[in-house]
Amino acid sequence: MRTILTSAFTLFLLPFFVLQAQEPAPVTTTDTAVTASSTVVTDDTLWYKLEKLSGTVNQGDFVVGPGRAELELKPGQSAVFEISVANRISDNRRFELAVEDVAGTDDAGRAVVFLGDQTGPYTLKDYISFPEKTFTLDLGDRARIPVTITIPEDAEPGGYYGGVLVSTIQDDGINEGAGTARSPIIARVGTLFFITVPGEVVKSGETKSVTLTQNKYWFEKGPIDLSILYENTGSVHLNPYGEVRITNLFNEEVGFVELEPWFVLPKSLRARDVSWNREMLFGRYTATVSINRGYDDIVDTSTVTFYVLPWKIVLGTFVVIFLVLFIFRFLFRNFEFRRRS
Repeated sequence: MRTILTSAFTLFLLPFFVLQAQEPAPVTTTDTAVTASSTVVTDDTLWYKLEKLSGTVNQGDFVVGPGRAELELKPGQSAVFEISVANRISDNRRFELAVEDVAGTDDAGRAVVFLGDQTGPYTLKDYISFPEKTFTLDLGDRARIPVTITIPEDAEPGGYYGGVLVSTIQDDGINEGAGTARSPIIARVGTLFFITVPGEVVKSGETKSVTLTQNKYWFEKGPIDLSILYENTGSVHLNPYGEVRITNLFNEEVGFVELEPWFVLPKSLRARDVSWNREMLFGRYTATVSINRGYDDIVDTSTVTFYVLPWKIVLGTFVVIFLVLFIFRFLFRNFEFRRRS
């Protein structure tokens, strides 16, 4: 009986281990963005370029792009960068432009903090300007706003960080039950500006830790979520990037995730979350995370081990195997099988 149970257990585990030796399924990452074809409108009275969007434009929101601009400017140098504002709310929509400084934070879950009226440690708000601060768009209009960045002659080398915020007032309507008007909602969307003044700058950062989300090392199934904590201790922002490779108990690669560059502001922490999933996971796995610091081609490598045990499937399979063996044993003990002569 012990021999039969051992053989059955071996046959049950074999398919899981064979599965891990298969070629890893490819993992791809994509960036999605709102796009629409447009037609340029010629109007010399406007201080910005105007375009008409085509297709379905009544989406109840407005779109600002790009999300981030990185420029290198020398002291005394100026540059003009265009941001776009697409109105998908309603006709005769008024927008307003504002500039705020941004800074990093010790809260790893937040990329940046807008500082409002405060001046940041790497202030940029006095160096950004535009011809006017307000403009009006009809539904389906997209404005290309010229933003001028001028670095003063006496600017020190290093990073300067701010954001151009676009806001509009969206009326939330009237409370019909009470017959009173509700407060309008002020929606704000912005473009971050990262300006680097070349010279004696300090580039310094490292991967602080790689952990499993909620410090959970046992899983019933995927996805497997990792958190990568990076600290920037320098004077300019860094764009670390890297990869995650997953190997099984036999050190065979069964998963790969490419990490596109993400930004980390000076004197701040930022976490990068990674998710990996695959069907029919079983056993012990090791995730090897390699992070290029974003300067001097320095790579930090960390590993974390986790286990996947689909206990419901395992328990159900053992129950089935036990019942089959019990039935066979019962039949052999209680019935005599005779060969027909």
